[in-house]
Amino acid sequence: MAYTLNLLEQMANGLAKQFGPDCEIVIHDLKRHDLDHSVVHINNGHVTNRKEGDGPSKVVFETLHKDPALLKDHVGYLTRTSNGKILKSSTFFIRNEEGTAVDYIFSINYDITGLMTIDRSIHALIDTEPESGTRQQPEQIVHNVNDLLDSLIEQSVALVGKPAALMNKEEKVTAIQFLNDAGAFLITKSGDKVSKYFGISKFTLYSYIDVNSRKSS
Repeated sequence: MAYTLNLLEQMANGLAKQFGPDCEIVIHDLKRHDLDHSVVHINNGHVTNRKEGDGPSKVVFETLHKDPALLKDHVGYLTRTSNGKILKSSTFFIRNEEGTAVDYIFSINYDITGLMTIDRSIHALIDTEPESGTRQQPEQIVHNVNDLLDSLIEQSVALVGKPAALMNKEEKVTAIQFLNDAGAFLITKSGDKVSKYFGISKFTLYSYIDVNSRKSS
């Protein structure tokens, strides 16, 4: 297994050089008896202010309580640091030779905060406003209700103008009002997906919908 860790460290060093100082690579060792110090390798730790010897993240604890056979790599999701940086993250589970346990977690966290600012500036420059005063955006063509729900969620986030992780209560209410008006909650199990995406409980989701319903009545 030492060879496995050496190989992971080689990959981490190469990826960090390839993508530069905004790309953090973290390796957690789940075989260690002392999980309070699960980080055994890190590149560009300034992204999340972590260092070798630091403790486990939430994903480490989640991994320890799940059947390794059911774990799937999680690629291209958004995370947020305590000081507000937005990261595009990917998590890879490195199993033992028998596939019966996860020995290492290999994580990539790319700081996209600056890119998001540039993206908003570019959109402000190229966006159009017709005579009616309504800004036009290309409408996505979808093939099923799941794609439709994803598209509506993206539109609700664009309406607020910031990632869900950075929204306050009022902004989340605005986004959910848009989804409700668009009929998103007519889609089966949409409540589960929306509440998870915005980081709220289903009870809170329904209370936000109820608040909006009272305002419109």
